[in-house]
Amino acid sequence: MIDWRHWHNEPYLIGGLILLGWLYAIFTGPLRAWLEPTAPYPRRQAICFYSSLLLFYLAVGSPFDQIAERFLLSAHMLQHQIMIYPCAVLFLIGLPEWLVRPVTAAPSLKTLLCFFTSPVICAIIYTVTYSVWHAPTLYELTLLNKNVHVIEHLMFFGAALFYWWPVLSPSREFPPISYAGQMLYQLVIVIGMTPAFAYITFSDRVLYPVYEYAPRLIPGFSPQEDQLLAGSMMKIIGMAVALTSFGWSFYRWQAADKRGGRLQASNIEHPTSND
Repeated sequence: MIDWRHWHNEPYLIGGLILLGWLYAIFTGPLRAWLEPTAPYPRRQAICFYSSLLLFYLAVGSPFDQIAERFLLSAHMLQHQIMIYPCAVLFLIGLPEWLVRPVTAAPSLKTLLCFFTSPVICAIIYTVTYSVWHAPTLYELTLLNKNVHVIEHLMFFGAALFYWWPVLSPSREFPPISYAGQMLYQLVIVIGMTPAFAYITFSDRVLYPVYEYAPRLIPGFSPQEDQLLAGSMMKIIGMAVALTSFGWSFYRWQAADKRGGRLQASNIEHPTSND
């Protein structure tokens, strides 16, 4: 039922990923001297960026995509979570500050960017986008229409970039929010995603006919159980990622306080003379 030799090679997928990789290589390589003359090549960030592109392709271009589209809702859920979590996170980590500065520092975009990078708007964009696409009519349409499915995936990835911006922003003009704000932000995201999780997990019927009538890859694993697993993955993996981010923000907050305390103590012990 699954052709493990089939890897997607559509021009918009392969071409889009190659274009992104080429632009990154050009701007961090030959054009780096124009953007930031003193900056060395961002080797570690480049690894993160290209890892993001590779993971994205593995999620939507590998034979796993057949399982996600035709057989298992839980596989489809995992596919989306790969795009939303590791792909989006690595993508943002891979962007040097000087690479985004021509956009984020543009005076004509300041008001627009200030609005769209605020944590409230980022949270709304992510939760609404992700939740609305899981409505049965829209979700079923993505499984039956390839073009709509491509739009859904692009919107998921774009919404994920908004989701992570308040935490991982590479911009000096629109930096990450405070550590306390990041912790509260993750809690809001978890709460905001609860209705979609509850709708999928606790529904007493199979919501998506494609999966209801699909051949069973796993004997005895019913469509209802598949849907229950998918909804549970949405909540459990989402909470795990949010709590990990929460804990990391708390750790960095405490570390910053300790550094500030040591600096203050050093200034008291060794005051600078103005005489």
